[in-house]
Amino acid sequence: MADRKVRVRFAPSPTGPLHIGGVRTALYNFLFARGHGGELILRIEDTDSNRFVPGAEAYIVEAFRWLGITFDEGVGIGGKYGPYRQSERRDIYKEYVRVLINKGKAYLAFDTPAELEAKRAQIKNFQYDASTRMQMRNSLTLPREEVEALVTAGAQYVVRFQIEPGEQVHVYDLIRGDVVVNSSILDDKVLFKSADGLPTYHLANIVDDHLMEVSHVIRGEEWLPSAPLHVLLYRAFGWEDSMPAFAHLPLLLKPEGNGKLSKRDGDRLGFPVFPLDWHDAKSGECFPGYREAGYLPEAVVNFLALLGWNPGNDEELMSVEELTARFDLGRCSKSGAKFDYKKGIWFNHEYILRMADEAVAALFRPVLREHGVDDARYSDAYVTRVVSLVKGRVNFVKELWEQACFFFTAPVAYAEKDVKKRWSEDTPRIMGELTDLLSGLASFGSKETEAAVMAWIAGNGYHLGNVMNAFRLAVVGACRGPHMFDITEVIGKEETLARIEKAVEVLA
Repeated sequence: MADRKVRVRFAPSPTGPLHIGGVRTALYNFLFARGHGGELILRIEDTDSNRFVPGAEAYIVEAFRWLGITFDEGVGIGGKYGPYRQSERRDIYKEYVRVLINKGKAYLAFDTPAELEAKRAQIKNFQYDASTRMQMRNSLTLPREEVEALVTAGAQYVVRFQIEPGEQVHVYDLIRGDVVVNSSILDDKVLFKSADGLPTYHLANIVDDHLMEVSHVIRGEEWLPSAPLHVLLYRAFGWEDSMPAFAHLPLLLKPEGNGKLSKRDGDRLGFPVFPLDWHDAKSGECFPGYREAGYLPEAVVNFLALLGWNPGNDEELMSVEELTARFDLGRCSKSGAKFDYKKGIWFNHEYILRMADEAVAALFRPVLREHGVDDARYSDAYVTRVVSLVKGRVNFVKELWEQACFFFTAPVAYAEKDVKKRWSEDTPRIMGELTDLLSGLASFGSKETEAAVMAWIAGNGYHLGNVMNAFRLAVVGACRGPHMFDITEVIGKEETLARIEKAVEVLA
């Protein structure tokens, strides 16, 4: 194992939108591969034809493109181990089904759904295994001639793995250590279905992982119960020497209460559980995604990386490069990780703060257009300056509009509670004096204007808070916003004077 090249895979099923837990699994595979100079494969598990959803594969590919999780080979990329859609590998799986049957490790079962249901009614907690298989209709109990006749006649059958009882199966897990399961509790899993000519998850994954030379299988905790079966399958094929190392990641848990994170939790608490918006063609529903909700991909990656893994210190804000350098499966938790969606919002806030003002300004322009602003009227320098003044107040780029709208549109109404509190009968006179002062200033820079206004207030014995709040109310429309003289510097003298005069006129 030490000499093997690290090759890992992420193998989602195109049965709907990719859950955020699946995104974290892909991220951990990505970090592990990059940290070890290895390769990451994108493989599509589409063997369950009944659950296939059109558009799901394209959704998965687009989600990873947005997040910056890149693959070295696989669907849409290519590689020498293709094809990478399991539905396109039917003939490969059939060959290995025959290998198991010829070795006496698997058998054909012709039991109908009705027969299986009758047996479940007859035997409490019925399981198709060593204790019951000889009571069923399969190639172990039927004469060879009858089996051949059934196959020739086109009778539907499944191929089951023949598990021998009483064996202690050891699965060494890089996160959980040695996991031991007695084979007697395992059932004879279905490996192949003649109805659609496709294998089940269990066979397809083992064959693909072997043929694609996968060195490590990093997947969710929910797949841990299948690990003993996969170990037995590797042995049945005689592939013990190429068996990958296993690592089963902790579950993502509900933000509150117990249990696995679900879509309902997101609906109830108002946060996404999918990377992108998903439009359900059948129901017509739209489920929100992190991208459309306004999260930055770097923030989502950083947030997810720390759900079930820690770098060994209290550091939280880390780039992909830093995460890659520090990622270690040995530091993954065995217990589930609470999905603290509020922490995800905090990460987004922090990444907006870290992002260059120019980059945030570029993201803000579409928001301006959505609110009816002709953003072509404003230079990059203007929008960037506005962003620099208010971005510390927001968690999402779309929130910049609420914090900065007055830089682009003059107020047409004034906050009623602020008018009652900050506008008195003397205010129009004082605002008139302020207009005269501002008109005569040679420079309208923030510092110069502030110095002049502060001296005028002090020289006239005016109440600082009353004057400045009325000034802000006139220019902004409410008593809010960044430093007042930064606002006036950005919008300029002419616009500042016009807004004061308009407020005096409206509020008279």
